[in-house]
Amino acid sequence: MDRKLIGVDLGGTTTKFAILTENGDIQQKWSIETTILDEGSHIVPNIIDSINHHLDLYKMDRSQFVGIGMGTPGTVDLDAGTVIGAYNLNWKTLQPVKEQIEAGTGIKFTLDNDANVAALGERWKGAGENGNDVAFVTLGTGVGGGLIAGGHLLHGAAGAAGEIGHVTVEPNGYMCTCGKRGCLEQYASATGVVHVARDMAEEFSGVSKLKELLDNGEEISSKITFDLAKEDDALAKKVVDKVSYYLGLALANVGNTMNPSSIIIGGGVSAAGDFLLKQVDAYFHEFTFPTVRETTHLKLAVLGNDAGVIGAASLAQRFI
Repeated sequence: MDRKLIGVDLGGTTTKFAILTENGDIQQKWSIETTILDEGSHIVPNIIDSINHHLDLYKMDRSQFVGIGMGTPGTVDLDAGTVIGAYNLNWKTLQPVKEQIEAGTGIKFTLDNDANVAALGERWKGAGENGNDVAFVTLGTGVGGGLIAGGHLLHGAAGAAGEIGHVTVEPNGYMCTCGKRGCLEQYASATGVVHVARDMAEEFSGVSKLKELLDNGEEISSKITFDLAKEDDALAKKVVDKVSYYLGLALANVGNTMNPSSIIIGGGVSAAGDFLLKQVDAYFHEFTFPTVRETTHLKLAVLGNDAGVIGAASLAQRFI
């Protein structure tokens, strides 16, 4: 009998599920709304119910499954299988997720931080080409990351390895929610790009649609900024250049420290594609030393929303 894996990608609005082969090929996938009411007390029961319902629906036996892996926001205790501090899930207290899901499904369970899990997915079945040394950075509402060295995911002493979003790129720069200044997250996240655009618009005196939008008090986004830069808008081009400078600097520091074969850029901001990649790559080359410049390559993520469930499923392989 072919053994299967289950991957769960727990997000603040949606929880995504997939049943995969041991080789990482998705066979079934579905999603449910993440209900964060009542301090997130419905989240785990809903996950258990959804898994059990779909196994019955597909007439699958629990003995077919190697295990369930899950990516989650918050601080994860890998050994205990607990999560704390996932504020977008309304989880303020310690959540015994592993214990509950194993009891509710009868299948072995393991979990990790969502950015780490996305890194595992891109490394296994995506742009990382199953390399042993891969770094991943996700540019969304914030900036997350995951580091794989010698085939192993790095966690660090307190689980904070791979927090690329908190690399300092501008000493005494913008204040970050982490409490220090000048973090990459404040410049290269979706909200960071808008912050940079607002500040640069104040000093810009030329003709620019982006400046016009900001001066008129209209809402802008990172997507609008990148789209205008592609159309040769003078201010938007300057904003994208500045964001690319900060991102290239941070990724060069990762490259110079780790020398991975690939540094993969994912998340919503990466939808700007090659237009962003080329500019970041130019700064990456400027800030790396020759050995790294020649052997570490920047790439765009290719798995999109599937990275989380694929990476989560790969966690379950530890039970093989």
